[in-house]
Amino acid sequence: MEDQNSCRGGFTNCLNAQQIGASGLIFKERFLWEKSREGRCAISIPAQDVAESQLDPSLVGEAPDLPQLSEMDVVRHYTRLSQWNFGVDSGMYPLGSCTMKYNPKTNEVQASRPGFAGAHPLLDEDLSQGALEMMYNLEQYLAEITGMEAVTLQPAAGAHGELAGMLAIHAYHAKKGHQRKKIIIPDTAHGTNPASATLCGYESINIHSGEDGILTPEAVAAVMDEETAGIMITNPNTLGLFEENIKEIAKIVHAKGGLVYGDGANMNAIMGIVKPGELGIDVLHLNLHKTFSTPHGGGGPGSGPIAVVKELEPFLPVPRVVKVDGTSDKKSCTISGDGSIYTLVYDKPDSMGRMMTFHGHFGIMLRAYSYILSMGSEGLTDVSKLAVLNANYIKESLKDYFHLPYNRPCMHECVFTDKFQSDNGITTLDMAKRIMDYGFHPPTVYFPLVVHGAIMIEPTETESKETIDQFIDALKSVAQEAKENPEILKSAPHLPKLSRLDEVSAARKPVLRG
Repeated sequence: MEDQNSCRGGFTNCLNAQQIGASGLIFKERFLWEKSREGRCAISIPAQDVAESQLDPSLVGEAPDLPQLSEMDVVRHYTRLSQWNFGVDSGMYPLGSCTMKYNPKTNEVQASRPGFAGAHPLLDEDLSQGALEMMYNLEQYLAEITGMEAVTLQPAAGAHGELAGMLAIHAYHAKKGHQRKKIIIPDTAHGTNPASATLCGYESINIHSGEDGILTPEAVAAVMDEETAGIMITNPNTLGLFEENIKEIAKIVHAKGGLVYGDGANMNAIMGIVKPGELGIDVLHLNLHKTFSTPHGGGGPGSGPIAVVKELEPFLPVPRVVKVDGTSDKKSCTISGDGSIYTLVYDKPDSMGRMMTFHGHFGIMLRAYSYILSMGSEGLTDVSKLAVLNANYIKESLKDYFHLPYNRPCMHECVFTDKFQSDNGITTLDMAKRIMDYGFHPPTVYFPLVVHGAIMIEPTETESKETIDQFIDALKSVAQEAKENPEILKSAPHLPKLSRLDEVSAARKPVLRG
């Protein structure tokens, strides 16, 4: 890249030639109504095949004010808007705690097949055997991957899965005849855990991690009693560290009659390596939009199935998809290859009821199913190995440039702080803004809360070494700038469509027009 006299803010040499950021054409776009011109039309409307008839104005009111645009106006408008958006198809998306991995396009092809895309959830079962078989198989695969006995696909996203898991724990204790009052939640849990517990009427009991960033059995034993329903534990935790004491902690909780809820949002680090069900976990939620490569972000839809041990299976939402022997069934279903049919069962008296109007976000399930089938068991295991390798490569490459609060092997993500840069008045936010000038989406900042000035990076397994090296070089450059030219960081970013925003005003008075 040439010397950047055009860099916003008047800075020169703001980027080096090895980075992928650009300051070329940045399209502006006006509001559609501002571009409208009387008589323009983007489509050719077919000739009328019925007589023209005037509508009664009293029934329809004033005609809507719709913009009038040519086809080129419409195409360029939406193309320009799409270029303002950054996604994983555009570049590396290193958000820690989010697993923004690339979504293989074969998953989209399978999800768009007419037999699935055109299916309706109210179709009779004999017309829905393919959809039901897919759901049944996906549940079996997820149960095998997690080491659990049963799975429901109904929850619509991760937090919804958390709620379903906590409702199962609540129903379990109610069935036992003694409802409990408290849930233990570590300081390294995901932020929605306390909310899910509160919605089930539990009081959250916060406990602190040990000096090495993981839970100690002593901390759990100190608060676990007969009024505590269980513990919600994220593993790997939000520091990107594996909870090495999880088996001992589960024994402590089980000894007092409690249950262990596993936040499986970070399953991308251990899939194929560790089965949570073999560690003492009783209920686990999964984020299909993280671990299993379905679209993530943009408000959804997501999918957050929960997997449970046998004791919790009666409490799962209805209906349940079951496989039955087709030879003894009188329905006119198309029999599957092994002579079975698939049906929905509603008669579950201990069930928590429905979590969704129908059966969950079906299109997201299809994408995850396609991903599992295309990867196979060895491929899913390699995903975890590569995710952990990439994160540790970044950690080791940057630990001399950024403060590393826990200098030990991490899992799928690593956490730095702004401690080395704070003496020059540079904050985590300044560095996150500056990295945008180098063509990279910023990593997660100021989370987890247990680390002051946190910079949380998750490369996922889908990024190549070349891309990761570019990202590392960019962060090294930012760290150098923090020493030699801190002012350039304090006013960053300089190259994107918009420079540093007044974030308070943007949150309170958002401008939603282009």
